[in-house]
Amino acid sequence: MRVAVPRYGLPFLEPLNKFPFSFSSSTLSPNKTCTQTTFSAKMSTTPPSQLSHIINLPAQLDQPVTILAAPGVSDTQFRNAIESSLFKQWLKNIQTEAGMLANGAMSLRQVLIQGVDMFGKRLGFLKFKADIIDKETGQKVPGIVFARGPAVAVLILLDSEGETYAVLTEQVRVPVGRLILELPAGMLDDDQGDFAGTAVREVEEETGIHLNVHDMVDLTAFLDTSTGGRVFPSPGGCDEEISLFLYRGNVSKEKIQQLQGKETGLRDHGELIKVHVVPYDKLWRATADAKALTAIALYEMAKRDGLLPCSTTS
Repeated sequence: MRVAVPRYGLPFLEPLNKFPFSFSSSTLSPNKTCTQTTFSAKMSTTPPSQLSHIINLPAQLDQPVTILAAPGVSDTQFRNAIESSLFKQWLKNIQTEAGMLANGAMSLRQVLIQGVDMFGKRLGFLKFKADIIDKETGQKVPGIVFARGPAVAVLILLDSEGETYAVLTEQVRVPVGRLILELPAGMLDDDQGDFAGTAVREVEEETGIHLNVHDMVDLTAFLDTSTGGRVFPSPGGCDEEISLFLYRGNVSKEKIQQLQGKETGLRDHGELIKVHVVPYDKLWRATADAKALTAIALYEMAKRDGLLPCSTTS
């Protein structure tokens, strides 16, 4: 699987090498050569055993936000967390026009960094707790966040001898403790926002099928602009947003047979994948994958409303 964090419809934070602060042994000081400041910050250790970091957000300049490291989070992990694109994007999200801080009804008081998982030299997953206060009631809003960033999935429909088939992958999913049949999918692994390109790469890695990026149809792009053109499978706890794509093509029956049961995936990365080919009219009952069921709904509604290219509606 792959990782990264850009998204459409939201302003990007400055790239890390342009971030307007520089580290010293114990402080983050403003870079005076920068002409644009996103927020200012200071490092401290109060108490000495707990790392802390102060930021000032444009949406609430009168109220600095304290960021703390939970016990067990090292100095390096803490710095990786607060400098990560995942965390910066979350700070951007809460200050956008539709963000939690937009109308002044809520405020961010504190963030507790609880866990950091690195994918090599890149931060992959981040867990933190945000103290968001509703000003009218004075109550905290539930704020535990598992940040993993954007992902893609592809509904592959293959027509063969008058029947349409969907391609699924079977993988062990440790969080749910079972094998799951699901759409080929993956996380973005760069900061360029190449959703379609990532989708094509994931399909080839997980199924062995090579697709042309120009043949991909972004089903989530048909959603209203207010949605951001993504789907959120679990917004109560996770920031993951998914772009769902459609590919439809014609193949021989022999190709269908070759795909059935094919073992694929990046084995050295622990991806132990088996390909399944399912008649499309039985797909909605064959999988519990939310990505697949959402893709079916988007595909059928887009087809009903005449939004799809003619080559994908047969």
